[in-house]
Amino acid sequence: MTARDSIRETAAYLEGVRASVAKRAFEISPKHDGDLLIEECGVFGIIGTSDAATLTALGLHALQHRGQEAAGITSCETGTKVFHSERHLGLVSDHFSDADTLGRLTGEAAIGHTRYSTQGETVLRNVQPLYADLDRFGIAIAHNGNLTNSLKLRSELIRDGCIFQSTSDSELFLQLTARSRKVSIIDKLVDALKQVEGAYALTVLTPHVLIGARDPVGIRPLILGDLQGVPILASETCALDLIGAKFVRDVAPGEVVICTADGRVESRQVFPLPPRARLCIFELIYFAKPNSIVDGMSVYNVRKRLGEQLALEAPCEADLVSPIPDSGVPAAIGYAQAAKLPYEMALIRSHFVGRTFIEPQQKIREAGVARKHAPNSALIEGKRVVLIDDSIVRGTTSRKITTMLRSAGAREVHMRVACPPILHPDFYGINTPSYDELIAANLTLEEMRAEIGVDSLAFLSVDGLYKAIDKGPRDASAPAFTDHCFTGEYPTRLVDQTEADRNAIITQLSFLAESS
Repeated sequence: MTARDSIRETAAYLEGVRASVAKRAFEISPKHDGDLLIEECGVFGIIGTSDAATLTALGLHALQHRGQEAAGITSCETGTKVFHSERHLGLVSDHFSDADTLGRLTGEAAIGHTRYSTQGETVLRNVQPLYADLDRFGIAIAHNGNLTNSLKLRSELIRDGCIFQSTSDSELFLQLTARSRKVSIIDKLVDALKQVEGAYALTVLTPHVLIGARDPVGIRPLILGDLQGVPILASETCALDLIGAKFVRDVAPGEVVICTADGRVESRQVFPLPPRARLCIFELIYFAKPNSIVDGMSVYNVRKRLGEQLALEAPCEADLVSPIPDSGVPAAIGYAQAAKLPYEMALIRSHFVGRTFIEPQQKIREAGVARKHAPNSALIEGKRVVLIDDSIVRGTTSRKITTMLRSAGAREVHMRVACPPILHPDFYGINTPSYDELIAANLTLEEMRAEIGVDSLAFLSVDGLYKAIDKGPRDASAPAFTDHCFTGEYPTRLVDQTEADRNAIITQLSFLAESS
C-alpha cells in the first residue's frame, strides 16, 4: 500500500465517520441487530514456557465471550528475532485446536487476541495481534479498548508520511512506538502511551519481554497471573482458571508491567494513580464471565446483588421470575430470592443457532430472536411473568420476546432491568449506538413500556447500582466506575467526537490525497 492509498483510504474512512456525527455518535454496525451490548476484545499473554502458544489458545478460548469475529496468536522464540503469527476470521476453536497450527507457533512466549471490531472493518488485516519490524527487532501488540483521539493521531501521522496497513485504531500503538526517539523498547512504548487517550489494555511481545499496560483511568481490565513461575497477562481471571494458573493481582490503572522468561515481573507506574480507578461498569453488568473476579469482585455475586436491589426498588405482584438468558440469569436469581417469588425459566435458549449478524437476509436476522429463545408455554400459560434483563439498548429484542410470551399464553408480562437506562453512547469499545437509536434517550419510561409492550417496566437506579456493588451512593466528584452511558460523564476527553475536529481532519486528508 502506498502513502497515497493510505491517505485516500483514511479520508474515505473518516468521511463515513463524519456522516455519523450528525447523530452524535457512530452508527450501528450492520453485523448485528443493535439491541445487544457487544463484547469488546480479549487479550492474553504468557512468557517462559515451551507451551506458550497452546496455553494462549486455551486462554483465548476462555475469553471467547469478549469477541467472536476473529482470533490471532503471535509467538516468539525469546532471545531471537523470530516471530510466528496466525490470524484468522472466526472463533478460536475454528483455527487453534489442531496440532499443525499450534506447531507453527513455536517459542517460549506468545500473545493472543479475540476480536469484536468497534473501529475498522472485519477483514484479515485488522485481526490482531498486529506486528511490525522496528530498527533492531520486531514487536507485536494486542489491544482491548478504543482510543478517543485515534482519528486525530492517524491524520497527523499520515501527513508526516506514515503508511497504515489497517483501519484499526490499535495500529497507532505500533506506529507511535516505532517513531519514538527513545532508546529502549519500554521507553518507546511509554512514549506512545503518553500520546494516546481513551481506553486500553495491552499485551505487547518483544524478543525479550512480555509487556502489559492499562489505561490511566482503568477503564479496561487487565490482570497478572502465574503458572508455576510463568507470568501471564489476561483480560479476565476466567482465562487463568482454564489453564490452572493462579491470580496474582490486577494491573493498576496507568501501570506498565514487564515480564521476563525467568519469571521476573517489573512494574512501572507510568501515569499517576487516579483517586479511584474507574473500571467500565459494563464489565460487571454484562461483559465479564460470571465466574471471573474483576477488581476484587465476584462478577456472579455482583449481578445477584443487582437483582436483589432491583427487587427492593421495583417490586412486582407476579407468579414467577424469569431471566432473559443467559446474561440475565444471576440478576434474576437475586430478584427472585429478594422478592420471595419462584425462579423459573419462561424462555429456553438454544446454544446451537448461528450468530444473527452473519445471516444473509434481513428477514432471517429478524427471526434470530425466535431461533435463540423459545417460550416455555406449559409453564407460563395464564401466569404473570417478571422478566429480568441486564440492559436494554434499542428495545427491539425486548419487544419481540414480550410478544412471544403473550402468544404463548402469559397473562401479564413485566420487565425489570438490572441497570439504569442507557442514555448516552460509548466511545471506549462498546457498540452502543447513536443517541437516535437508544430507546431510553428518546422515550419516557411510559413510552418505553408501551413500545416494548409490557404491563410494567422499571430500571435499577444509578444510586441503587452503586449500592449493590458496595460503592454507593454514587460520589459525583469521584465516581467509582466509568458510567457515562447512564450519567453522560465521560472520564476522558473525546477528542475525535466533535464535528468540527472531524471535519478539519477529513478536509486535511482529502487535500493530501488529491495532492499526492
